[in-house]
Amino acid sequence: MFQGTGSGVGKSVLAAGFCRLLKNRGFRVLPFKAQNMALNSGVTQEGLEMGRAQIVQAEACGVLPDVRMNPILLKPQGSGTSQLIRMGKVVCTCSAREYYTLAEENFRIAKDAFGSLKSESDWIVMEGAGSPAEINLQATDIVNMRMAEHAGAKVLLVGDIDRGGVFAWLKGTYDLIQARYQPLLHGMLINKFRGDVSLLEPGIKQFSVIVPVPVLGVIPWREMQLEDEDSQNLQSKIHSDAKLDVAIIRLPHISNFTDFDPLKLIDGISVRFIKNVSDLESADLIILPGSKNTLADLRFLHESGFAEKLKNLSGQTWILGICGGFQMLGRSVDDPKNMESAETSGASDYESGLGLLPMTTILEGDKQLVRRTYQGENWLDGLEWMGYEIHLGRTVFQSSPQETLVKNDSSLGVIEREQKIIGTYIHGWLESPEVTQRLLALLTSESFVIPFSFQETKEQEMDELAEFLEEHCEVEKIIQN
Repeated sequence: MFQGTGSGVGKSVLAAGFCRLLKNRGFRVLPFKAQNMALNSGVTQEGLEMGRAQIVQAEACGVLPDVRMNPILLKPQGSGTSQLIRMGKVVCTCSAREYYTLAEENFRIAKDAFGSLKSESDWIVMEGAGSPAEINLQATDIVNMRMAEHAGAKVLLVGDIDRGGVFAWLKGTYDLIQARYQPLLHGMLINKFRGDVSLLEPGIKQFSVIVPVPVLGVIPWREMQLEDEDSQNLQSKIHSDAKLDVAIIRLPHISNFTDFDPLKLIDGISVRFIKNVSDLESADLIILPGSKNTLADLRFLHESGFAEKLKNLSGQTWILGICGGFQMLGRSVDDPKNMESAETSGASDYESGLGLLPMTTILEGDKQLVRRTYQGENWLDGLEWMGYEIHLGRTVFQSSPQETLVKNDSSLGVIEREQKIIGTYIHGWLESPEVTQRLLALLTSESFVIPFSFQETKEQEMDELAEFLEEHCEVEKIIQN
């Protein structure tokens, strides 16, 4: 199990790397994270929802994603509430305090899921969450040391040296882990190191006297394109001589932000996550991403000045809305049953949209969870691509859109060429090089080299990551019995 001194230290990527490393050594490997709190989720072939990090780790193992790999998923909605998803299905929306009363019930579900996976694998590569040293939460923590003890896992504690103070962070975490769990610590990994490792070695030697857990790897800084589950780690990719500038509005409740990772792989395209209205000026494409709280993020757009600016840019700069961003392009979004906005928040259950598409959205009914192959029409005629839907609500057009994009379901995507507006409910469509090529041809006459397959690019990166970890970690000591 990979646990961390805090969020964002690299647990997810290291877990994915070890999944691929063990797979490449010929083992049957499966990933597991008892409880995930993330707005970046995906859909399995069975139409069930799970965290994207475990989907990537499943891909690293060479297996299909399975909700047993992430039995408990929390999706924050703001106002101190989160949507609770168990085994891929929405159970309720609850406050943090209410969630912790469900800890033992959730732990039983997680243990059952782990047990069934264990019977199907040689190795399970587990991931913790946040830090095991959150002493106010240890009694109800089901994802770190309690789960490690139940599984009999070897725990690798990961620290991020790039943030500074890594030895203090590792020592403090060790000291604050309950005494009964400290023997589970098998080793420590120092991640994101820059510079000459020989300069760090005296510190590692001194540290071995202070803490009775060995450092089993110093992992150099490495630029990664693997999907990240944490929006705190959103990374722009900026070229000084870019031929195309893509600006993604960083909504307060942004979700499924890895939709845009394929664009980062294309040389000559800058991809920026922006917070200020002035950052829109140079953009060739503006993207409204998915949202876990569409009404709250619509209010943000209105209050921050983004809404007015987007209306002014309509017809001049292409604007793309995906999922919640698609809903925002319409005339209104209504949440009459407070399915996204908490009843106690005092917020309105209705919000005016941007008015750029002739449609309205009502958030009601079951969450749409679909993964399938889509067939294009009109602008996307002749194309097929794999994608998924993960949203609340139904959207109704008051007048016929100029062009629909998906055969047999006009509500899934539209393009208004005169206004330069594109909207879709489908996630993952930019992973299709053919769809991406059509999009880029709308934006510019410049030519770009698009990777033949985004999935093949990820596969190559996973293999390279596995080799990188073989080189910089004491793998035999890490996996020894």
